[in-house]
Amino acid sequence: MQAIEVNQPKPTTKDISRTEFITMMACIELLTALAIDIMLPTFDSLRQHFHLGTESTATARLVTFFFFGQFFQLVFGPMADKYGRIPVIRIGFLLYLSGCIATVLAPSMFWLLMARFVMGIGSSAMFVSVMACVRDRFVGNEMARAMSLIFTIFLIVPVVAPLLGAAILSVSNWQVVFLTPALFATIVFIWSLRLKESKPTGEQVGANPFAVFQSFREVFANRTFIRYTAISTILFAAFSSYVSSSERIIGTIYGKPNLFVYIFGIIGFCMSVFTFINARLVQKLGARRTLSLLLFIYVILAILLLILTLSSEAHIHLFVLFTIVGLLQSVNIAIEPNSSSLALEPMGDKAGMAASIYGTSYLVVGAFGGSLIDSLLVHSVVPLTIAYCIGGLVALVLFSIGQRGNSKGSYE
Repeated sequence: MQAIEVNQPKPTTKDISRTEFITMMACIELLTALAIDIMLPTFDSLRQHFHLGTESTATARLVTFFFFGQFFQLVFGPMADKYGRIPVIRIGFLLYLSGCIATVLAPSMFWLLMARFVMGIGSSAMFVSVMACVRDRFVGNEMARAMSLIFTIFLIVPVVAPLLGAAILSVSNWQVVFLTPALFATIVFIWSLRLKESKPTGEQVGANPFAVFQSFREVFANRTFIRYTAISTILFAAFSSYVSSSERIIGTIYGKPNLFVYIFGIIGFCMSVFTFINARLVQKLGARRTLSLLLFIYVILAILLLILTLSSEAHIHLFVLFTIVGLLQSVNIAIEPNSSSLALEPMGDKAGMAASIYGTSYLVVGAFGGSLIDSLLVHSVVPLTIAYCIGGLVALVLFSIGQRGNSKGSYE
């Protein structure tokens, strides 16, 4: 394997403090989670409003189409490298707000999905810019720690958002719930005006298609980047399936709709705790060793869940299912900061392009896999448990293969 060269970031302008920067990046990122999690309690109302059956999986497409918008990271990544991170963030906010407003005006499910797609495009611009900004400031284990702290704040949303959505729905309608992210986005946008440009000086991606293609090819030629991006993508399929189908699993398959917001919130809290623990583990063990440990735990939990599910005559007990699923989701969300930092570590001045490819694979390809799992989750949770197990095993194999041929790098 070729030796990894790390280009140290060279911010062009003095930036805000580390604490404010991490908090701001987390708040920009959490707009993505807010756009998903706050609407989950409205799925039953949406099925009634658009005359869908109680077993319809169409509402899960609202999550899937939002993630499909992340494909545009392949556009925004080169833009971030060429024109800077700030212009791309601004475009992202504009699209996110426009899509959010369009959702409440949608006359049909089709147009609602299109509005969610536009929101996803805006989210993609913000996602790739945040990843590039973090890579501009930090590298190696420091980036993994910073991403873990960002995710710790980010994961407040799965705890609070479903409860907030349910509270709003109890006194209003689903349109008001869908419009709420626009209010938070406006506040974060005003705050983000304090952020300074951090694009590294030196060689940048050119404006012509050949230069973009050359940068694209160089990123894909890096085996380290490809391996860790694949690990994140594979694991995200089951992760996204849980997010989009959890309301129907609890409400329809188990017939306990009143428990949804509490189960989802508790699991969100556990995920936040795990990302904080991950930041401590990275400080002691390094990103690579921590990732190895987390993948091993993930596989053990996934195999246990599959055995318990297949051995149950009827449905596995609700408490047992969501205890193990909660741990799997928590370990998964702790894995991501490590795999993303390890993937982007060798990218240097191509952080924007690399972040766009990483994010597109992670969110779009992963969400597509999740949508396939969703389509099978009609009467049983077995497809989800199988996905957890297969995904974990493949990710662990990919990591192990890479380690055998990996020379000592900056993480070890």
